[in-house]
Amino acid sequence: MKRNPMFFAVAVALGLAVAGPSFAATKQKTDVKALQALIEKQQAQLDEQQKELAQMREALQQIQGNQQAQQQQIEKVASTPPPPPPAPSAFSSAPGVSVALHGFVSATAFSQDKSFTFGNGQNAEFPVTGSHGNTSGFDVRNTRFWLDFKGAKFNENWSGGGRIEMDFFGGFNGTGAYSLSQPTPRLRQAYMDLANASSGTTIRVGQQWDLLFPLDNVPASITHIAFPLGYGTGMIGWRFPGVVMMQDLNHGSDGPKWRLDLGAFEGSWDGPGNNVNYLTGGNAGFRPQLQARLHVQDKDWLAYFVAHYSQIDLRGVDGTAATPVATKIDSQGFEVGGNWHPGNWMFKGNLYTGKGLGQVFGGLIQFGDIKETGGFLQAGYKFTPNWSANAFYGYSKPKRSDVVAWLGQGSAGRLENRQSALNLIYTSGAYELGLEYMYSELDSTSAANPTATTTTKGNQVSLSAKYNF
Repeated sequence: MKRNPMFFAVAVALGLAVAGPSFAATKQKTDVKALQALIEKQQAQLDEQQKELAQMREALQQIQGNQQAQQQQIEKVASTPPPPPPAPSAFSSAPGVSVALHGFVSATAFSQDKSFTFGNGQNAEFPVTGSHGNTSGFDVRNTRFWLDFKGAKFNENWSGGGRIEMDFFGGFNGTGAYSLSQPTPRLRQAYMDLANASSGTTIRVGQQWDLLFPLDNVPASITHIAFPLGYGTGMIGWRFPGVVMMQDLNHGSDGPKWRLDLGAFEGSWDGPGNNVNYLTGGNAGFRPQLQARLHVQDKDWLAYFVAHYSQIDLRGVDGTAATPVATKIDSQGFEVGGNWHPGNWMFKGNLYTGKGLGQVFGGLIQFGDIKETGGFLQAGYKFTPNWSANAFYGYSKPKRSDVVAWLGQGSAGRLENRQSALNLIYTSGAYELGLEYMYSELDSTSAANPTATTTTKGNQVSLSAKYNF
């Protein structure tokens, strides 16, 4: 049968009309699936990015925490003081007791144009009246060592220790050709301590410095150590067997530390009698030297006041010695001093007055009822951690009429001494080097012509080295 073209056209149109919606629906489903796949892909990428962002935030927080910890460590190190030097090596002598060896080796090359009291070299203080001639030498007698004992127990509240200290100013080994290189050891200190930490009380028994000697105010010098600058010329005191009680007055409190020291020491005098066997006038009737000291100290300064009294019976222990001037002497002394360290500066000073102080290196080492005044000043500056310079001046002036009255009875006729010194000190670790110039000018008189005055001037130049251990 023959088909009409119009029939085919109508059939095609009807077929398209019927198939169109089905085809559109299929296409829409395909587009939705593609869009969903794209959304899921984008969501996965977003989730991954958020995860990476969280990891980056966590890493940033960790970096910031590390930086903060490092900064805190830096601030802690900057604010923490340097660690203390290592403790000296110690050994034990008994259970719980430690023993530490300390000291220093000292050597001095010197040149001087007079002979000096108390000797030439490291113990020179003021010139010998009328002496002449230059001398030089090499002195090692300052060399010193000591043993410190700690940790001994007395009871539940008291513990203690002690010290034995020696140097080599005991003299030379005779007068032979080789005695100069064989100085004799000398006992300086030998004492025991009992300390109560809860009450701030310390009791010291044995040979020790008396309270007049300013142990924490000694002028700086590498040459004059055992015999410091100004010793006998502005600074007095000596070592004696005795007992001292030291009591903290504001124990455990803040601010300046106050301490009261009370001491009783062996009596001492230059005769009469055999003064190497406890028979001096200072021991007649067992009359000890009595002393008291008030001491206060803060971070960069300290000050002290000392009073001294003793009575000397010039008839001696057996009461038979002749006493042409006086039978008894009251030895009295008062001392005040201190030091201050503002920044790189250092200032030290001491002033005393009294009478009858020969046994404690007063009166220009003259024994008698002699009134006197004396003192010293030292100023120093530390240019660098290694280099420092110091200027010193000291004087001692006994009363002239008293000196004249006692000439021949223990007085040597010394009227006044002025001592000055300049030194330059280099310090590095345990080593010290010092260059020093000392000048001393002594006025004196004599029994033959007590109205006359003789002035003797002495100079000393020294180069010293010191190793501390």
